[in-house]
Amino acid sequence: MENKEFRSGFVAIVGRPNVGKSTFLNRVVGAKVAIMSDKAQTTRNKIQGVFTNDDAQIVFIDTPGVHKPKDELGNFMVDSALSALKEVDAVLFMVNATERRGAGDNFIIERLKEVDKPIYLIINKIDQISPDDVLSVIEQYKAALPFKEAFPISALEGNNVPQLVDTLIAELPEGPQYYPADQITDHPERFVISELIREKVFQLTRQEIPTATAVYVESIKNDNDRLHISATIIVERDGQKAIVIGKGGSMLKKIGTYARKDIENLTGNKVFLELWVKVQPKWRDKSSLLQSYGYRKDNY
Repeated sequence: MENKEFRSGFVAIVGRPNVGKSTFLNRVVGAKVAIMSDKAQTTRNKIQGVFTNDDAQIVFIDTPGVHKPKDELGNFMVDSALSALKEVDAVLFMVNATERRGAGDNFIIERLKEVDKPIYLIINKIDQISPDDVLSVIEQYKAALPFKEAFPISALEGNNVPQLVDTLIAELPEGPQYYPADQITDHPERFVISELIREKVFQLTRQEIPTATAVYVESIKNDNDRLHISATIIVERDGQKAIVIGKGGSMLKKIGTYARKDIENLTGNKVFLELWVKVQPKWRDKSSLLQSYGYRKDNY
């Protein structure tokens, strides 16, 4: 029987906000490691998701959407995304099939011209357009950069995702298995829990609340296979705090109920989740607060 060499490597996923990078990552690893929302700029840190089979391991790096920064948090997000292009084995440049190539895409393409690694054009959301239109979308981008290959996919439905993964594996170098086969992310449990809570704030509130929100996990205690988790939702104004709490605490209870279910699925434990809401004016422009809430450049 042939003894196949094990292949491994790192693959960065870049693109404008809301093109489906996190949906793709969760689809590939088979579990939720990156939060999803229909709102732009949901992902703030680089999220590493690990795919492993008998022949290979791919460490995917899901980056924040590249956009024009408006504050220190925005600068951190863009720096984080572009730094992911260093020392990877391949890059997936993901675009939205339903939108024409724009200034944000061109900005990323200019950065990709400096990358000396295989770059794949990933046209996501093909389930939302006619198959006849896919070729014209590809042509918009191939004129700007000589991509190694173009893959039309639907991260939501799974169309062509296995074929893309197989192609990446075939191109990866021989290498070690960096993580255990059952590990799907390199982030600590505390970080993933905070992201799951923040996702529920995104999904259940409207107006300006989501982008003004951070979540800080104060403590995690294990008591006879039951996790007691205490976390604080950070907002910038009293009005935002009132919305997150809701009438009689109804919104905060709903956020906690939905987040608890996801955390239980993640950890396999029963969870008691205690949530607080704190006002921290202009936290997105304060470097010290950004670091304390987990947005640290030195993590990467």
